[in-house]
Amino acid sequence: MPRLPHPTPAELRRHPLPLRGRAALVTGASRRGGIGHAVARRLAAYGASVYLHHHVPHDVGQPWGADRPENVLASVRDALGDPGARVVAGPGDLADPAVPAALVARAADALGGRLDILVANHAQSGFDGALDEIDTAMLDTHWAVDTRSVILLVQAYARLRAALPPRTPGGRVMMMTSGQDIAGGMPGELAYALQKGALASVTRSLATALAEHAVTVNTVNPGPVDTDYMTGADYEAVAARFPAGRWGMPDDPARLIAWLATDEGEWVTGQVIDSEGGFRR
Repeated sequence: MPRLPHPTPAELRRHPLPLRGRAALVTGASRRGGIGHAVARRLAAYGASVYLHHHVPHDVGQPWGADRPENVLASVRDALGDPGARVVAGPGDLADPAVPAALVARAADALGGRLDILVANHAQSGFDGALDEIDTAMLDTHWAVDTRSVILLVQAYARLRAALPPRTPGGRVMMMTSGQDIAGGMPGELAYALQKGALASVTRSLATALAEHAVTVNTVNPGPVDTDYMTGADYEAVAARFPAGRWGMPDDPARLIAWLATDEGEWVTGQVIDSEGGFRR
């Protein structure tokens, strides 16, 4: 049946729980101060069931330290819009090539046997440098975590979606990049910038590959976001470069990602979206 040129009044009245009945996997949801946690809370508030992936040993080695997975889980459960939805959490070292497929299978099983939304938010922090400082270990570590694992997650997710009836709605993949190709780039974090650039470059190819399964694929550059990694004069200097006079907060990219996950975002695919609040580089 051909689609009408305009939505009906009932269609225009947005459902208060636009993701009710859908299931999402959010990787890198290890800390309440992070983007992954904010994304998971938004998806849960919109009615989705959510599986939170975490890798606490990574955060233990960072200046900001680790959060307790049960506290992150409780925070997301508090945001649940649908009391019948589920929120589950589990660990996984995505540097291990066997983990991405196992994680997708575990998440789908925990959320009722299906997975509609994949948000690949995780990344390797630190362990990087400028051109004269990077070495093979740095390049390999960032490749394994920031890029290879994302592609393997998408592959496993696509195989799940392929088993559903044709054109099953709600299929979404969101990846994260870092604006490494804007203005001056990231000359002090070459290993990270290289691998995040690879995700941006492959976005349109993945969108084409998954189009037959009615899955959209988009990548979000959130710009500088306050995830507790900077303080003092440097923090204030960055804040001054935003027209709003403040850093991005984790919920800023989370709102965009949650919107892309809804049916309202179904016509947007293959895009790298800069959501930086007008940040002046």
